[in-house]
Amino acid sequence: MIKKKSLIALFASSALLLGACGSDSSSEGSSEEKKVLEMGTSAEFAPFESRNPEGEIVGFDIDLANHIADELGYELKITDMKFDGLIGALQNDRVDMVIAGMSATESRRENVDFSTEYNHSGEMFVTLKDSELTTLESLEGKSVGVQLGTIQEEGAKSIIADEGINFELKALDDSGALIQEILSGRIDAAYMDKQVALGYIEAQDLGAFDDPTTASPGMAVAFPKGSDLVEDVNGVLAEMEESGELEELKKEWLTDEE
Repeated sequence: MIKKKSLIALFASSALLLGACGSDSSSEGSSEEKKVLEMGTSAEFAPFESRNPEGEIVGFDIDLANHIADELGYELKITDMKFDGLIGALQNDRVDMVIAGMSATESRRENVDFSTEYNHSGEMFVTLKDSELTTLESLEGKSVGVQLGTIQEEGAKSIIADEGINFELKALDDSGALIQEILSGRIDAAYMDKQVALGYIEAQDLGAFDDPTTASPGMAVAFPKGSDLVEDVNGVLAEMEESGELEELKKEWLTDEE
């Protein structure tokens, strides 16, 4: 009787051991099926990326990133951070790519690689409704806010230097803070991406006027220097352009500028 119990126990332990081995092997196989694609963004830039009432990051760039990951066979992992930390995250290999409404400027190209451009918005100056600020010249002596680390910060500095319009420049961490500064009277205008500005203008009943100066570069996906992903992502963007999927995404998320 004792021998029989021992034999049963031995078979039971062997079965458990074999089962555990099988399960480990299967788990390793499934983890290798999809590699993780780590993406950095800054979820303060609706309609490109922002958090919905449930706290999820949504927007044009997020749908674009998910499509790219699916097409290339990756599982997408998104890290939300301050916009001015995104280039550093790429340089330090903390993320594989950045999609954050980022314009492919020449200065940024010195530090990261970019995909082909996927969108171009232009810029606007956002003001209180019925404001007397309607031209660049009317900004003389006023206070203008920009988001820290953005192309708009660079553009505003260029307007001061090249156009000779002397306004005080105030840089803040995110676009929502700029709108609060306008509403509270702490700044006179905010210099913003046009698509982002249009959303705030409608939501807060604000005024605005277009930046009449030279057009900014378009938005592109950013990568660490020498990344193998650039060619693959360019291929996906080209397919989306040809199939009309990119245009459909724009219709879904981006406000009509007309």
